[in-house]
Amino acid sequence: MRPYAVVVDLDVLDELDDVKRYPAKIARQILIKILALASNPYPSDGKKIREGCQVDSGEYRIYYHVDEETHFVTVLLVGKRNDDEVYQRLRRKLGW
Repeated sequence: MRPYAVVVDLDVLDELDDVKRYPAKIARQILIKILALASNPYPSDGKKIREGCQVDSGEYRIYYHVDEETHFVTVLLVGKRNDDEVYQRLRRKLGW
């Protein structure tokens, strides 16, 4: 099986770089989970949502889109689970 290329939105990278928002240990865990999507974009703990997928890393959720044609995984958003702001940002980003 051919690996997928993982593309991370610049906003996500900026957020993960903010140590107040994501301490180094948490950011590292999230990045490891994101990189794991290259070998398996549909992990057993993942879930399909409308036009994409989500997977959890601790108390954080990673939202991404898989393009089967080009073999690209695009990480759109990372945020704390059960945080209404994250869901609103996702709706705005995807135009729901």
